[in-house]
Amino acid sequence: MRKELRQKIIQVCDQKIAMKGLDVGVSFYAFFKNKNDEPEVLMEVARWWIETHRLDHFEKASKIKSLVQSDV
Repeated sequence: MRKELRQKIIQVCDQKIAMKGLDVGVSFYAFFKNKNDEPEVLMEVARWWIETHRLDHFEKASKIKSLVQSDV
């Protein structure tokens, strides 16, 4: 996954955790606006989420942040 996307995911996870605590869940849609204006980027995250890591639809933001950081 590209560096900019990794940084965005970490930033969003940090924001969600700060607002709602360590148990807050996210889906891969949490990193995008409510419109499909970047389908290639959305699919990149979806592939990482679904094919690479076989994650459920909702996962803890802390888990996602940790996975993104370890995939460097």
